[in-house]
Amino acid sequence: MSPGREGIPVLFARQLRRCSPLLAGALFLSGCGASGAAEDDRAGGGGGRGVTLKNCGETVRVEHAPKRAVALDQGAAEIMLSLGLEDRMVGTATWTDPVLKGLEKANAKVPRLADRYPSFEKVLGTEPDFAAASFTYTLSKGGVAPRSEFEKLGVPTYLSPTDCVGKDNGGDGDGVRTTSLTLDTVYGEIRDIAQVFGVEGRGEELVRQLKSRVSKATSEVDARGVDVLYWFANSDSPYMAGCCGAPGVVTKELGARNVFDDTRAEWPQVNWETVAERDPDVLVIGDLTRRSQSAESAAQKIRFLESNPVTRNMTAVKKKRYVKLSGQAMNPTIRTVDGVEQVAKGLRSFGLAQ
Repeated sequence: MSPGREGIPVLFARQLRRCSPLLAGALFLSGCGASGAAEDDRAGGGGGRGVTLKNCGETVRVEHAPKRAVALDQGAAEIMLSLGLEDRMVGTATWTDPVLKGLEKANAKVPRLADRYPSFEKVLGTEPDFAAASFTYTLSKGGVAPRSEFEKLGVPTYLSPTDCVGKDNGGDGDGVRTTSLTLDTVYGEIRDIAQVFGVEGRGEELVRQLKSRVSKATSEVDARGVDVLYWFANSDSPYMAGCCGAPGVVTKELGARNVFDDTRAEWPQVNWETVAERDPDVLVIGDLTRRSQSAESAAQKIRFLESNPVTRNMTAVKKKRYVKLSGQAMNPTIRTVDGVEQVAKGLRSFGLAQ
């Protein structure tokens, strides 16, 4: 929350019951059935503890541990669920894949507001006291709503530092990395969320488990000299990973090389002739369940690669060196660790990792 807004109480929860959801934001500002601020103290359940975070250029003040949190992207949702916070969540949104294995029961307890971006009014209808997102776009006019709109209603927002630290999102694409992403930023997000909810111990345990998995996956793996390409989606104008996002973390951990390590764009769209010229040893392909782009699933991608005259003679295609990853494993989330594990396993199976 930006400076000067910390004192705005979260009053709209009960007001929304009396106001039309479509008008709730406007009517709140004009005083629709204003109620006492003392409700906040009882609702938070944090015993008066408050947390202040510096987050993506803003100061966020959370007066009490949230009881009605919304996760507006799958990455944010899976962090909360992994921390055992499902009983304090009232909605999730913007999913590319089935929920992370092991979290199915917890996820089933939380309503899904939309597979993509829910309307701001629908989010407000859950009476949230905290909102978290994985991507800058989600908390913008084109996504759910700008952070300022939540702030006007006293709802603290949190944006994943993986999408703002060392990254310029000012252009038309998916942003440009000015500094290479590391898993430390992912771990920092886990710790921030754990602190907000007052479950710091759970956060440290989750970080410990993730670090242990990375260490195990990368032990005795040396993929120097192996060229890898990461294809997220779209067969018409494919999105390939640049040097320095989540795929860059995977590549660096394993000692391999991304064939597009000469671009800092997060997901540049590259023509197939250029892809064929780079001729990677291994293709890491997104296996998505959404339907917003062409060639979302891994099966669709493989059919395209093996039938297209430009790509079917590539080394990785002829040798069927495919590693399938969920979309979330190719995003900067806790699933980036899955990416490290699965690419390492693939390289071993291809005889490319010493």
